[in-house]
Amino acid sequence: MRQFFGMSRNGNLEEAVSGLDNPQFIMLMSNNAQFETHVKALEKRYPGVPSIGCIGMSYDVSVVEEGVGVVAFLDGVNAAANVLEQVSVMPVKYIHRLEEDMRRINGTREDTVCIDFCAGNDACVLTTFNTVLRRRGIPLVGGTGDAGKVSANGRIYEDAVAYAIVQNQNGRVKTYKENIYRKLGNYRFIASDTDKENYVIGTLNGKSAKQVYKSILHVTDEEILTQTFQNPFGKINGDDTCIISIKEVRGDALACFRQVNDSDVLILLALGDYQAIVRRTIDNICRDFPRRSAVFSVNCLFRYKLFCERGYMDAYLEEMSELGSHAGLVGYGEHYNNRFVNQSMTCVVFE
Repeated sequence: MRQFFGMSRNGNLEEAVSGLDNPQFIMLMSNNAQFETHVKALEKRYPGVPSIGCIGMSYDVSVVEEGVGVVAFLDGVNAAANVLEQVSVMPVKYIHRLEEDMRRINGTREDTVCIDFCAGNDACVLTTFNTVLRRRGIPLVGGTGDAGKVSANGRIYEDAVAYAIVQNQNGRVKTYKENIYRKLGNYRFIASDTDKENYVIGTLNGKSAKQVYKSILHVTDEEILTQTFQNPFGKINGDDTCIISIKEVRGDALACFRQVNDSDVLILLALGDYQAIVRRTIDNICRDFPRRSAVFSVNCLFRYKLFCERGYMDAYLEEMSELGSHAGLVGYGEHYNNRFVNQSMTCVVFE
């Protein structure tokens, strides 16, 4: 297979798809003002080609903050794209679509991946996906776009998740997740007074969540939202840690980008040696896949901001380009199999 990436910083779709012929699957990452126009124009130019899209920044060796980016797979891919609607209420109502696409593609855990662009309620969406994908062990990589809109096969949807089942006909696929944070101290918190619908943590160990965070890290209310770049919360999930970013301060509580429930056990994290961790991820991928056709990744918006603030973003993309054709989305939350994570990078590698 082969991966194509094209972009236009002024939103010219024809410029972005210049040189793209006979795609077998397309991903669109556009800006809010032009999203609808781009979705319709892309379907008109490549009628019937499976596609998904969202509003967000894209990248290969540089980031397209506005405008439009297009990623396409060709020369050896079998794909089906579709959508689950009403994700805030009952995405399982549309699960038959995913089941039918899985039957049609007939892939295995070795050669097939699900890629999704979500408009919200990520944890419920991933649970829904997992009920079908786990039967064949199909991995998943994806993320949340902006403005509550996604597209599938030339149509725009709100309150939905667009997905594609993608089979590599010439080799294996494998998903990866990168965590650039480590445990800070021996802090252990029991969450309570949570608001699951709005992702709010009221208290930690019986004390105001805001005050607990401030007293440990010696920050003001105004500094909390930038401090989370360096010190997010973490939730232990077996031998893995799910990162939980702080979204805003709400009185004495903290609203997050990921759901926290009463009695969840949280820890505090600290930024690690991210350059060494990125190097390790690249080395691991190269060891697992001596020959690589494509890498598609989702990087968290907070990672993007952190890397930009530290002057590392361009160097990061240059390092990732050592893998070959690397492209991706800057997301508002990352999906890795059945997990919704923050401040992470997830990716799928095609042999």
